[in-house]
Amino acid sequence: MRKQKSRKKQNQKSRKKQNQKRGFSLIELLIVVAVILIIAAIAIPNLLRSRIAANEASAVGSLRTLNTSEVTYNTTYPGVGFACSFGVLGPPSSGAAASSSAAGLIDSNLAGGIKSGYSFAFLNTTCTPSAGVNTSYDIGASPQSPGVTGQRYFCSDLSGVIQSNSATTGAFTDNGGVCSPGTPI
Repeated sequence: MRKQKSRKKQNQKSRKKQNQKRGFSLIELLIVVAVILIIAAIAIPNLLRSRIAANEASAVGSLRTLNTSEVTYNTTYPGVGFACSFGVLGPPSSGAAASSSAAGLIDSNLAGGIKSGYSFAFLNTTCTPSAGVNTSYDIGASPQSPGVTGQRYFCSDLSGVIQSNSATTGAFTDNGGVCSPGTPI
């Protein structure tokens, strides 16, 4: 008799343990998912704004690098003057020495004209030759997808001043060797 009673108690205890192992209810899971979605809805726009700010900062940094590279190129190759293409400022092929056709002053990404969501281009495609020497340059940076990769357009010229513009379409033009219109940074 005692054995049967103790078995019944053990069976009841094991049933209680099995009943306690059921896990989360559907309502509890839905509440957790809803909380996660609310947090994501708050965080994602901030993440996108941060990405745009980072791309714009990278574009400004790249324009500074290009300004420095242009001055270095002009000093190193005074018979040529300023470079009129990014390929000329880019790295030479492996094993080759730097030259006026591949000076090695900028990295290959920037030499390709695209970096961190921005497209870079020379605004005056013919440069400004004077007695066979390029005496000026204008470089513009435009977001590849306006509003997504960046919101502002940038340009810089021989003065080294970087200007910004929030125009919705092609922002800068060559205005006699000065990129305009824009607000200096």
